Amino acid sequence: MSNSRSEGTEPLRPADYVGTGMDDAGAGDDERDARTGIAQPRLGLVGWLRWGWRQLTSMRTALVLLLLLAIAAIPGSIVPQRSADPNGVTQWRTDNPDLFPILDGLQLFDVYTSVWFSAIYLLLFLSLIGCVIPRTTHHWRAMRARPPRTPVRLSRLDDHIETVMPVPGGATAADAAREAVASAEAHLRKAGYRVERYDSEAKGRVPASFSVSAERGYLRETGNLVFHGALVGVLISVGIGGGLTYTGQTVIVEGDSFVNSVGIGYTSFNPGRFVDVDGLPPYALTLDRFDVSYVPAGQAGQGQAGDFAAHLTVAEPGRADRDGVVRVNHPLDIEGDRIYLMGNGYAPTITVRNADGDVVFREDVAFLPQSSTMTSLGVVKIPDGLPQQMGLVGFFYPTVTPTHSGALSSMYPDLVKPLLTLDVYVGDLGINDGTPRNVYALDTSEMTQLTGRQIDVDSLELEPGQTAELPDGLGTVTFENAQNDGAPGVVKRYVSLSVHRDVGAPFVLAFAILALAGLLAALFVPRRRMWVKATPDGADVRLEYAGLARGEDPAIATAVADLARAHGASLPAPPDDAKVD
Repeated sequence: MSNSRSEGTEPLRPADYVGTGMDDAGAGDDERDARTGIAQPRLGLVGWLRWGWRQLTSMRTALVLLLLLAIAAIPGSIVPQRSADPNGVTQWRTDNPDLFPILDGLQLFDVYTSVWFSAIYLLLFLSLIGCVIPRTTHHWRAMRARPPRTPVRLSRLDDHIETVMPVPGGATAADAAREAVASAEAHLRKAGYRVERYDSEAKGRVPASFSVSAERGYLRETGNLVFHGALVGVLISVGIGGGLTYTGQTVIVEGDSFVNSVGIGYTSFNPGRFVDVDGLPPYALTLDRFDVSYVPAGQAGQGQAGDFAAHLTVAEPGRADRDGVVRVNHPLDIEGDRIYLMGNGYAPTITVRNADGDVVFREDVAFLPQSSTMTSLGVVKIPDGLPQQMGLVGFFYPTVTPTHSGALSSMYPDLVKPLLTLDVYVGDLGINDGTPRNVYALDTSEMTQLTGRQIDVDSLELEPGQTAELPDGLGTVTFENAQNDGAPGVVKRYVSLSVHRDVGAPFVLAFAILALAGLLAALFVPRRRMWVKATPDGADVRLEYAGLARGEDPAIATAVADLARAHGASLPAPPDDAKVD
């Protein structure tokens, strides 16, 4: 044995081993190795770019980016987003004034349009494209190629069965072997295999043999490519569809109408970057009535709502008006828009007159429910027509009842004994500086309270049809009775509707179904190769069956055994003397 150290080589390495171009002293890649005389060039800019592209387009990188995209979407479900809930962002800013600038700087209120989310999204898109295209080309070539030649020694394969078939009378061993392989070829072809015959003639001591090579399971790789291609389709659909999608919210009181126009009908509107806000589908909605049923008092679950139904009249240019009904989880489709029922409540009609009896305010005011019994809160702002700006903060009780503390509450959500209470404020409403204000909240920091328990002055209490004097002779306020059907104590109701247009949703669904189908094929379709070989051996024919799994295939041994059994049963004379390797 020669001493490798004395020959200047590393232990356990042959003398002609060629290293990486880095000697023990740390020579650079562009330096010549003193031992081998081989110089490796620098990688260079193009080389580094090629290396980076290969890393980006690897399947491992695509999976990591997909996981990062899912993690990056989590903040969008935790904090409100400007695109979907601008009022929620404003409220979050009010509740967390110190933390808001930090999160806003990190774009957590605009997650899906942020720089970091877009970067992950685009990198995932490029990674999937780089994975799918080369693999598709390779798969296409593999599908058009012939099945591989039959191995010379099938016995070396783990899943191998060998039998001996006697030659039928009147036939030669070669003819019997040829017919046996032809029968196996037909059997494999019927089972869905791509087959190819590989026969060889006798050469020296090597006897003649007849064999068929079969392969199937390309659907597995096809499913894998369909899965990844569908993911690309989902990304494209979400990206393009998000730019063409818009969502808007509106509130309609019974008897009022909504026009599908940004400047007229919407209380909030969030368009995608490619939406033409001046080209929205033209239509109008009128809320004829809102029906809701409650469990009667005295029964189990009293006051619980059983069904909500907003009855609308839909008006479209060039068409006759038609009726439409919107229920929870049953939207109304109009010109590609979907109208969803998001909420409902009471809208008392309030009239305010000044000291001279002139009407300075008359509207159906939407009150926001605060409890399951529809105790509702509403705000009235009167900027003009009075000596000072006035604000009214009111509570509406559909079925009023006093509590032990003396406060009022509603014991039932339907109109049994309706009552409206109002607290009066005068001063600066804070609307003259152009700052956007929440119409459902009153900033009283620059206002003086004239009625309310906080200052030990009774709030104004009104039943439908009643009028009360405002403090300091400012005028009067009336709770109008909306006598739509002549019944006393009628209060209008309102509905909150969401208008949603999602161009990409059908494509996302289609690609998601394709991805699921591709994933199932990739997981459950086995890819395997099978061989049947017949070799003449004197008065007998030696038959060999072998299989090779391309990936995980625990049923390959069973498949080989089933092939041997089925093929043996189809032969003219059943094989005997079977032995299994």
